[in-house]
Amino acid sequence: MRAAPLNTLNENIRNEPEEPCSLQATASVTLQGALIAVINTVVMVTIVVRASDEGQAYLSWAICAALVIGGAITALQASRIGRFGAGHLLLCGAGPHWVAISVVAINVGGWTTLASLIVVSSLVQFAFAAWLPVLRRIITPVVCGASLMLISISVIAVAVEKLARVPEGTPVIASPLVVAATLGAAVVISLKGSGILRLWAPLMGILSGCIVAAVFNLYDLEFLKRAPWFQMPSFDAWPGLDLSLGTEFWTLLPTFVIVTLVVAVKTGGDGVVMQQVSLRRSRAIDFRVVQGTVNASGLGGLLSGLAGTPPTVVYSPSSISLISLTGIAFRGIGYWIGGVLILVAFFPKITALLLAAPSAVVGSLLLMVMGMLLVEGMRMIFREGLDQRNTLIVAITLAVGLGVESLNVFGMRSDSLWISILGNGTTVGILVMISLTTLLELTSPRAKRLEVELRTSSLPRIDGFLNDFAANIGWNEESANRLRAAGEESLLCLLSSGTKDEEAGTRLIVSIRSQDSVVEMDLLCVFEEQNIEDRLAYMSEEAQVQDDRELSFRLLRHHASSVHHRKYHGVDIITVQVERIG
Repeated sequence: MRAAPLNTLNENIRNEPEEPCSLQATASVTLQGALIAVINTVVMVTIVVRASDEGQAYLSWAICAALVIGGAITALQASRIGRFGAGHLLLCGAGPHWVAISVVAINVGGWTTLASLIVVSSLVQFAFAAWLPVLRRIITPVVCGASLMLISISVIAVAVEKLARVPEGTPVIASPLVVAATLGAAVVISLKGSGILRLWAPLMGILSGCIVAAVFNLYDLEFLKRAPWFQMPSFDAWPGLDLSLGTEFWTLLPTFVIVTLVVAVKTGGDGVVMQQVSLRRSRAIDFRVVQGTVNASGLGGLLSGLAGTPPTVVYSPSSISLISLTGIAFRGIGYWIGGVLILVAFFPKITALLLAAPSAVVGSLLLMVMGMLLVEGMRMIFREGLDQRNTLIVAITLAVGLGVESLNVFGMRSDSLWISILGNGTTVGILVMISLTTLLELTSPRAKRLEVELRTSSLPRIDGFLNDFAANIGWNEESANRLRAAGEESLLCLLSSGTKDEEAGTRLIVSIRSQDSVVEMDLLCVFEEQNIEDRLAYMSEEAQVQDDRELSFRLLRHHASSVHHRKYHGVDIITVQVERIG
């Protein structure tokens, strides 16, 4: 059954999200995380602002606002405030997903139109998080893993391009030496370093690359000298909002909604991945964390639109790499990183210190980060299992996405907005993957439903419902009994994981359908307690059955070929698969 892979150990993790680390380790990871977030944020904001031909005053405002919002959302992601936040270490800042359409929106309607579009489209992420229980068959771990693979492979090409980007007249050997110094130092320290030294691997790689770059005059010292130490942004530069909602707004809104939906899917995948990479022992995915991640990201987009700066996203590749390289996933570090980002927003000299580094240094670090993200996406897919359906979805997604990205099928430089978007392999690949998953789901056999009260007295109705279903699909007596037993033990597990029978006034919805020789049964109810999938995964580690409750878990593990328990805000969904015998 699929619960078995949950026993996977990640010995690299030194501190889980709820395990505080030493002051020295906290300072090290905070510095590196803030460094990564500042670089990403400043670069993305600069690209959009420069493309719009805005002046230095607006650039200063946009960078300052983006860093402040990124810092606030990073701290929020480290928390669990209501339905906002993941409770994990997630770096946040201005993302690249809206660069192309933002430039188009600015050229068509200006920054006020762009700000209004960002505000309205950000509401899509809130809706996506609220509807996540309904979309559970569409946004699967396989979809999330394939998305990460596609994103990482696409960005690797960008990283390689950065490696060779040097000024004219620079010696040919300069770029390879900078790359070797950056990657060499980071990789060697990561592999051979121990204790606190290993935590500094990425920063030492950047420092080594900058030293070699300075030898060849590739480090921009003049840019660093011109930057002021402290500067408050001019509030006169704030563009405001366009409340008239003219033709330009309605023309571009569908595009922004689609891109925001793609980002929401990716953010949901980030919430899944971070739960896997942050723990020593893999556990069942808690989709309340996914919903909190998406909601916090949506809030970041909303605040970015109000401030007139590019939307905030989760830097999942950087977050994953930071945790993988340091072994520290303590969520409290997110508060420190958020505070540093807010502080750095008012010290342009610090951001200039980072931006003065040559492209070869940034590209080298990006290569390592994307490689680790690629592996993590593969792990997610293998952990979920590659049956014929999942294999087909992953294969077509990667083929279409990489084909569009590498061959530039639609022409990235076209003046047509839609053609430009369809020229992005990552966007096309994710849309194809969601479309395939949705098509397969819509064409699957219709499920039959039964609604009862969540109590032991409902067992006869559930048993009769399952027995009739097995008879209708032609299952033999042994297979039907196995299905009925799985249904009975699932009900008992739900009761033992939640409240006492006499206190449980909850409605239970049983949904069942068959496909080939497998019957899939969903049980939907409301609980906030133990995750049954975790309980099943740890059964093999216990020496003996201790009580009737443990017996129910063990019997369910025996009868079902697969058990998944997904927890959302307001609903729990247990999916049990039973295979036909004979």
